[in-house]
Amino acid sequence: MQQQSAFEGGFANPSYDAAHAFRAAMRVMARPGTVETINGGSAPWPVSVAAASVMLTLCDPDTGVHLAGAHDTEDVREWVTFHTAAALVCAEQADFAIGTWDALQPVSRFKTGTSEYPDRAATLVVDVPELLQSGARLTGPGIKDRALLNLPELEAFQANRKLFPLGFDCFFCVGEQIAALPRSTIVSEAG
Repeated sequence: MQQQSAFEGGFANPSYDAAHAFRAAMRVMARPGTVETINGGSAPWPVSVAAASVMLTLCDPDTGVHLAGAHDTEDVREWVTFHTAAALVCAEQADFAIGTWDALQPVSRFKTGTSEYPDRAATLVVDVPELLQSGARLTGPGIKDRALLNLPELEAFQANRKLFPLGFDCFFCVGEQIAALPRSTIVSEAG
């Protein structure tokens, strides 16, 4: 259920819901291409339940959040600051960015970390129309042989992999479903 007010939403049972959401987010990041259910969070439109749950779990006063495209509304801005106390920042300073893939372009503007601190890279929370375990072929850490996931494009993820151990990480969200693509994953055309 989408919230009508920025001050509604959040987790109904914060410690329980946050723990379950955190585990789901970490499982999909550790197993690229896996699709799981993640819920408990709700935010104003157009933020999905899955994206809201990720933001509530991973964002705090020490993180900068960038809202892109239709996700950059007054209600969503107020919701982020009220529920996470995260600062709203430009794309180049973001620890987390949320929006559709098109709205997040160009992704080259997001932080990719440094050789001393590769963990200081951005995480993109991408609301997508659907999540299917078909499409792009994924290989690498956390994947036994191969996995499939419908990605919005291949080139950006292939370029991101070339930066490894630097690069951005992605969560893909729709409704209560979530999948992830860490920078360590090798992306190719299915075939």
